[in-house]
Amino acid sequence: MPHIEGRVVHDADAHVMETPTWLEPFAESKFRAEIQEQFDKVFSGTRKEQFQSVVAQHADNEFAGRVETEFMARKNHQALGSFRKEDRSLAVDLLGVQRQLIFPTTSNVLIEKFEFSANQDLVYAMARASNRAQIDFCSVDERLLPVCNVPLANLEQAPLVAAEAIEMGAAALLIPWACPKNHATSHIDLDRVWAQAQEAQIPILLHVGAADFVLPKAHAKNGLPEIPDFHGGDENFRSISYMAIPSGPQQALSMLILDGVLDRFPQLMVGVIELGAVWVPGFIRQLDAAMEAFGRHEKRLQSLDLKPSEYVSRQVRVTPYPTEDAGWIIENSGDNICMFSSDYPHVEGGRNPYGRFQKSTEGLHENTLDAFYRGNFEQLMGSAI
Repeated sequence: MPHIEGRVVHDADAHVMETPTWLEPFAESKFRAEIQEQFDKVFSGTRKEQFQSVVAQHADNEFAGRVETEFMARKNHQALGSFRKEDRSLAVDLLGVQRQLIFPTTSNVLIEKFEFSANQDLVYAMARASNRAQIDFCSVDERLLPVCNVPLANLEQAPLVAAEAIEMGAAALLIPWACPKNHATSHIDLDRVWAQAQEAQIPILLHVGAADFVLPKAHAKNGLPEIPDFHGGDENFRSISYMAIPSGPQQALSMLILDGVLDRFPQLMVGVIELGAVWVPGFIRQLDAAMEAFGRHEKRLQSLDLKPSEYVSRQVRVTPYPTEDAGWIIENSGDNICMFSSDYPHVEGGRNPYGRFQKSTEGLHENTLDAFYRGNFEQLMGSAI
């Protein structure tokens, strides 16, 4: 029995779980060893042993026989179709969604890490390899929509990577939510990226990444015992870093809106994925407050055709966390912004994302629910579906 029944639902956030040699077949020979070195660091020690144990489980007939009853309980590499592309179609069937946006996992964190390094050639080589891997994984089922990385660190290389990803069949382009080191997310030279996405009718996406970029590392030095993350380890988010998550997308969206990117590209859609949504009602009001306070003095604001909040309504779609009150968010931000997501197969998505969203949206009009589960995603994705 599928997790979701009786409703057309699209999933705006799902992932692959990369293996230790995930990018090796797709990396250019010049960078293959360097990229593999970074993956070796991730899958070292006990983590490599754990992965090998999980691989053995997937080959076990008894483990495979319990897949339907344990489907939503199995997470990360244990989950069906998390890294074996031949199993992902069944995973989509059991989840009960019509489409899934498929993001990388380990690759996202590594690309984000090197986005701010001096080795820009490596970050772009890693992005190209990851994009090829995403296209290959999703090739087994048209319901799988590959998300491809476009680092913004280099103004010349970013449009080239975007063009290659679109030509290969990217369903969406993922940019960093954090501002590049040497220029704004809204830099005029990046118009070449936005133009390509708009022409291809695919969205630009922001997605949560490494915890280290949400808060300075010093925030954890509080004299108290270390706090384990969702996985019981040291790499994911905790309550303090969770509270800082909204700062990233708000900064990125502020630049894209107030510097006129969404005005210059009125058909460009932007998705804010796995970055929460409880901040959206206040943010859209703050945007208009900024216009009220600075509109008479800033030419960039005077040139906008719409109120800043209207760009959000027209071109931005956001996924709430299942732990947030999605009904309250929708009522205070509008029917056409929020989307359903499962975060499959990550632990953070929980065992019952659909049930949680059903509970928090109880009482909303059926048209509003259809927009949340289906319509807003379809607007975001354009020609990709």
